[in-house]
Amino acid sequence: MAPGEECSVLVHEAPCLAPPHNNISTVLLVIAMQAEALPLVEALKLSQDDTLVFPKSVPWIKYSGIHDGLHIHIVVPGKDAVLGVDNVGTVSGALVSYAAIQALQPDLLINAGTAGGFKAKGACVGDVFVATEVAYHDRRIPIPIFDKYGVGATKTIPTPKLVEALGLKLGKLSTGNSLDMSPQDEEVIKSNDATIKDMEGAAVAYVANLFSVPAILIKSVTDIIDGGRPTTEEFLENLSMAADALLKTGICVLKFLNG
Repeated sequence: MAPGEECSVLVHEAPCLAPPHNNISTVLLVIAMQAEALPLVEALKLSQDDTLVFPKSVPWIKYSGIHDGLHIHIVVPGKDAVLGVDNVGTVSGALVSYAAIQALQPDLLINAGTAGGFKAKGACVGDVFVATEVAYHDRRIPIPIFDKYGVGATKTIPTPKLVEALGLKLGKLSTGNSLDMSPQDEEVIKSNDATIKDMEGAAVAYVANLFSVPAILIKSVTDIIDGGRPTTEEFLENLSMAADALLKTGICVLKFLNG
């Protein structure tokens, strides 16, 4: 979907994530950064829900409400208590997903967020992708069988009607805990045949698979990794625009799910 337009799910050849239920009434959105989540929170008129579903000591935040008959929950890992920055990365993403699934029992999980994209694979800034496969690029375990476990390639269940209706792009997603890309990371990402790169998607998908909760991964491109510009500069410059594209797509996905 183009940023100005109005109005996926996880399957070793790779292991396969559970298909969505026929009837979806509760949707959980896991979003890593406040800047990515708040536009959607405001558009859906969700309220911060202080009902104790998470341990008191954690900074995780939950927004809840009803939109077009769907019970919507958005959870974010919140801010680091010392540095005040978003708790990004695979650990925070996995933990908050685990706790939220346990507490909320969603029919569907959507991991919405931003990602870097590869020009060589057809990605442009502002594109919105549905991940067709997830894998890691920074879990290098050079021991037979463990090497495949480290990559953790997991195919996603096709969602052709959703993709066609919303005009989204398809691509493989590679996940790691660094914003930049080391030569070793680059080698594995190429081996993963990835079009987009993020910092939490594969971890969230892993947790969803543990509980047999169907998951859709939707990623809006903030920067072109092989485009010649510094990743940090381009990411910060385009974060707001990518969040807006994510907002439009997120609302349309919810409308699609509701028929």
